[in-house]
Amino acid sequence: MYDTTDADECIDQLRAALAAHGITLPSLGIDLPTFAARCPTRPLIALGNCNLTTARALLAALRKGTV
Repeated sequence: MYDTTDADECIDQLRAALAAHGITLPSLGIDLPTFAARCPTRPLIALGNCNLTTARALLAALRKGTV
């Protein structure tokens, strides 16, 4: 089983980066089935679902970052 420290830090940093753009993904977290799996894999980060407004804000932030 993996220590969640790295995944938790990544989630915190991602949450902060999204918040800097006014974006909140309420379901952001560790994907528990992959974390608890018997096979030694790295836990996945679950971005979760979001509404259309949040998806558009995320799209705009990503596009702005590539300019």
